[in-house]
Amino acid sequence: MSHAAIADKPASTLRGASLPKWSPYAIAAGSLAVAVGIGLAAGLDSKVQWGLIAAILFLLGTFGIAARVEGRRQAKDRIATSLVWVSFLLAVVPLVSLVWVTVARGVKVLDVYFLTHSMGVVADTEPGGGIYAAILGSLEQVGLATVIAAPIGVLTAVYLVEYGRGNLSRAITFFVDVMTGIPSIVAGLFILSLMLMLDMEPFGFAGSMALAILMMPVVVRSTEEMLKLVPNELREASLALGIPKWRTILKVVLPTSIGGITTGIMLAIARIAGETAPVLLLVWGNPFINANPFEGAQASLPLYIYQQYANSAGSGAAYDRAWAASLTLIAFVMILNLVARGIARWKAPKTGR
Repeated sequence: MSHAAIADKPASTLRGASLPKWSPYAIAAGSLAVAVGIGLAAGLDSKVQWGLIAAILFLLGTFGIAARVEGRRQAKDRIATSLVWVSFLLAVVPLVSLVWVTVARGVKVLDVYFLTHSMGVVADTEPGGGIYAAILGSLEQVGLATVIAAPIGVLTAVYLVEYGRGNLSRAITFFVDVMTGIPSIVAGLFILSLMLMLDMEPFGFAGSMALAILMMPVVVRSTEEMLKLVPNELREASLALGIPKWRTILKVVLPTSIGGITTGIMLAIARIAGETAPVLLLVWGNPFINANPFEGAQASLPLYIYQQYANSAGSGAAYDRAWAASLTLIAFVMILNLVARGIARWKAPKTGR
């Protein structure tokens, strides 16, 4: 057969009919329009209900149209992809809505004065005041909790990964798993029982001890996973040179995983920064500045938000202060997460070209 005849022969293909790339957007728009019509006809006022109806119609429409045009096998693949996107939107929409509402309501009184002044003698029903005492209290309480929990958590993880064998290791792992699921109020009650036994008054460090209990299992688990990622070849090479195991851990294992360990600690800090129940039980709050966490009641951001909203009756100056403090706390947690990501990227192992 000549080359010309081969060139003139049409190329065969195994691909069948397929939907255009814009079809998911068209199906989504149609599903949304039908959902709005159903919602209006049924008298549904909640846009959340409209969104759920649109999501169901989108999944059904995608499967039906894809099965008719591309076949049932390709339709199953499309429905799986659609489920992922719908789940993603169902997770993102509440988060975006929360951030939007917090920003919209929190910026009303959030300014330099609000961040640098405390409530003092300002009544909850009066305008003015700020969150300086709450910020100072939160930083001290969370900082002390980190000083307690981070070393203990890291050393526990080192023991479990490098030395842990037998019943003791299994017992520690079991109790770490149990502590991971402990409600924050239980940690607060535990410290409160010790305070009552010792006849102690509320003070900031008591809240730090409860927060440390909540932080430790998170640090242990994250550090443990990071240490397991260190290649055994590095340990074996160090031991082959005659270096003791403790020095190998200190000079090889920990520096290799320091980025992931630091990230885990930062995320644990972000997890405890918004805890209210232990602080409510143990610290009590204080409208005045108390820079000594070891004596007297102290303020904190989560407790400040709770107290202001509880005394606001849904409106007024206290209501605005509660939202502004909420925005500040969200910003604080967001900054910690960004710092954790930056440290993880900075300390990530560099691969040669």
